[in-house]
Amino acid sequence: MATPSHRRSLRKRRTLVVSAAAVAAAGLGASFLVMNANADSVDLYHQALAAKDGWASSGTGTTGGAKADAAHTFTVSTRAQLVKALGSASDTTPRIIKVNGTIDANTDDAGKKLTCADYAAGTGYSLSAYLKAFDPATYGRSKLPSGTQETARAAAQSKQAKNIVFKVPANTTVVGVPGTKAGITGGMLQIQSVDNVVVRNLTFAATEDCFPQWDPTDGDDGNWNSNYDSVTLRGATHVWADHNTFTDAPHLDSANPKYYGREYQIHDGALDITKGSDLVTVSRNQFTNHDKTMLIGSSDTDSVGKLRVSIHHNVWKGIVQRAPLARIGQIHIYNNYYDVTTLNGYATQYSINSRAKAQVVAQNNYWKLPSGGKVAKLLSGDGTGSVAGSGNLVNGTVTDVVAAYNAASSKDLKTTVNWTPTLTAELESSAKNLPTSLATTTGAGVLK
Repeated sequence: MATPSHRRSLRKRRTLVVSAAAVAAAGLGASFLVMNANADSVDLYHQALAAKDGWASSGTGTTGGAKADAAHTFTVSTRAQLVKALGSASDTTPRIIKVNGTIDANTDDAGKKLTCADYAAGTGYSLSAYLKAFDPATYGRSKLPSGTQETARAAAQSKQAKNIVFKVPANTTVVGVPGTKAGITGGMLQIQSVDNVVVRNLTFAATEDCFPQWDPTDGDDGNWNSNYDSVTLRGATHVWADHNTFTDAPHLDSANPKYYGREYQIHDGALDITKGSDLVTVSRNQFTNHDKTMLIGSSDTDSVGKLRVSIHHNVWKGIVQRAPLARIGQIHIYNNYYDVTTLNGYATQYSINSRAKAQVVAQNNYWKLPSGGKVAKLLSGDGTGSVAGSGNLVNGTVTDVVAAYNAASSKDLKTTVNWTPTLTAELESSAKNLPTSLATTTGAGVLK
């Protein structure tokens, strides 16, 4: 039997609201409501992560802006309002930011739409000039671009960054208002070197870099690399990302042109957890229509003893790779649903990659594998990472996905880890029903 959940169900939440209305209609005192409310009966905006719900519940737990006073509770519907509500990234005063509707990050303070041409204006950058300057046939492939056009590209990229990167302070909850299609289009939430942040009930879409950089030294043929994740954690601690939706839409990778024979990639990560970030719970999100989705650890020398992340009850559909790619840390991946059917041109390369001595426990996940798909391609690694666990299903059948990978790979995944998950209040003992249950309980717009 599944372990009882510490999170209040949607049914219980609705019951509480109805009870409150009934109390008011009957003319009864507030004490009646308090006496009959559950101890965890907290409204959406003040809700904290439940006890033992993954790594973010460790130690002091994750409460976000639950202690915010009225002066630090904001409702925002424009980019300018969001910037004002966030305030200084160094201000640790608890705050709640309610996002009402969809905020377009590519707008100015007056709400006027900004384009890539607006960011490039005055910098001297043009794509055609850039392509001419760094054509491998004349520039070569041995060094990164440098010179007038690269300087101009960086300046244009910096102008865009100043507009679309939103720096989140410590002790902050950013949450979508139910029923408003709340979200951020074209922007990046940057949670950097701060503690105690909650991000919930938001759709993050179309996070796009107008000015990708050409790197002829990246791989055998070079690559175009972009600069923005929808949500990025850098040296952040105690972060809870819950009931969000991440997507490239409406501009999918299939629409990207090719230059120098390589895809002009304008998307980076969806939710990246890097540079010594620690104590993170990622729950009940939907990740769809994206390539490089979740990176845990920015390099093989990131931060030993950190990068502890719990990933549970998420839906991954139309994801090419990094679901997640994990380095170094202790990562618990459980009760997730992976549909690896090609979607809108996004064809899965692998789901989970354990490398750089990562200690991954993958437990009770469900993979939907299309006809002709290979179980051996669900995982990946560099020969130093570990994946332990059990109860994983492929098309409803218990499958040892690690054994399948190792049988086909020259760089085996290790099958033992140096830790045992204990913060597992949400762990379900079977993955059997995940395709059905997660279809209606994950992503933005579900919370009420």
